[in-house]
Amino acid sequence: MGESSDTPLKLQFDRRVRLEFRGATITSDAGLLACRELDDALGLTETATACLQESRGGRNVQHQLVPLLRQSVYSRVAGYEDTNDAERLAQDPAMRVIVGRRGPERQAASTNTMSRFETEVLTRKHNLEGLVRLNAQWVDSAMTHTPPRRVILDMDSSESPVHGEQEGAAYNGHFGCVCYHPIFVFNQFGDCEGAMLRPGNVHSAHDWREGLEPILARYEWTGVRRYFRADAAFAKPEVYEYLEERRVLYAIRLPSNEVLQSEIAPLLRRPVGRPPKKPIIWYDDFWYQARSWDRPRRVVAKVEWHQGELFPRVGFIVTNMSAGPEGVVHFYNGRGTAEQWIKEGKYALNWTRLSCHRFVANQVRLALFILAYNLGNFLRRLCLPKAVKHWSLRSVQIKLIKIGGRLVRHARKLVFQLAEVAVPREVFRQVLERIDGLHPAPG
Repeated sequence: MGESSDTPLKLQFDRRVRLEFRGATITSDAGLLACRELDDALGLTETATACLQESRGGRNVQHQLVPLLRQSVYSRVAGYEDTNDAERLAQDPAMRVIVGRRGPERQAASTNTMSRFETEVLTRKHNLEGLVRLNAQWVDSAMTHTPPRRVILDMDSSESPVHGEQEGAAYNGHFGCVCYHPIFVFNQFGDCEGAMLRPGNVHSAHDWREGLEPILARYEWTGVRRYFRADAAFAKPEVYEYLEERRVLYAIRLPSNEVLQSEIAPLLRRPVGRPPKKPIIWYDDFWYQARSWDRPRRVVAKVEWHQGELFPRVGFIVTNMSAGPEGVVHFYNGRGTAEQWIKEGKYALNWTRLSCHRFVANQVRLALFILAYNLGNFLRRLCLPKAVKHWSLRSVQIKLIKIGGRLVRHARKLVFQLAEVAVPREVFRQVLERIDGLHPAPG
């Protein structure tokens, strides 16, 4: 006869050891409670009622929009990128507590409910637009606690490989795969200001204005100085003109050509003598006007001579900034952090998992991944103590979010007994203290 499901499992190496499974009282994601506390302090998911509209009718609606949104976002923060995981998470004590005040007394939403929520409710046009507004409100809420003198926007594209018959998927020669080709905009704090899903075969700068314009408009009224950085795919005269009209300072990589090379010809002559181990770096700037440009624009050049290399490494940047050539190059090099943040979204949250057939459903999935990414990034940049401030989003997930815990019920209390391994009690206490400081002042 087979053993019952609650019979402890035995191990051969030590007969004293028994394994018991208590899915309804044991959680592997107790760190989500800190995310829920941050959510409450910043008032994030509660704002969904003003952005999303309920399209389900009747008396059989058991889970409201806000709890469903929380479950979608929080499960992705914890690394569960698919609604198939909802069947188990519905029993998870941490998930049941964070989705709503009635959570401890009832299960979270099932796989079927979550699938209908993401592929039917959120795919409606007003809700898809509402997810974009919701993300903007989240970023604005976080920015109030780090008010910048300037905002730096980095725009970049990436690939999301697909392995089925998804609408809009196409072969991209640059990435060498069948994929979607989303575009992202980050600020200097790592918050994703916006993301847009695009077909796989479009140019990297396709629909750049649609993605950038609402973000610049949000910051226009604040009075902060606005900056923009992008790679050579965005080196287009319409981009320069658009940014100049709106007084946005920019630094954009410029593809090399013979005319640009001739402007810095003296710097391209090999230095006399034996080259040192440390690279020889020269900077220059000049005015240049391509045929498609309506006016001359400033171009900054950087030339690097490396030991053991026959030819120099040359780069050009078109800009309307007044800083010196070295300062402009240093500013542009900061764009590399945006590539790192895209990698964090890929490896920590797996936001490339866009496996729905319909294009609009994958748009919703990407929007939910962006909300999850931002929630994790807010926790990292606003709440981590100095000792762990350097953690990547992946480290936050596997060390802070993935804390094992046991739920103990008392008459009037719910006590989570947490494992103290990667994150000791003192670090978790400091995280909660910083979150508490984010609550609005009373009155």
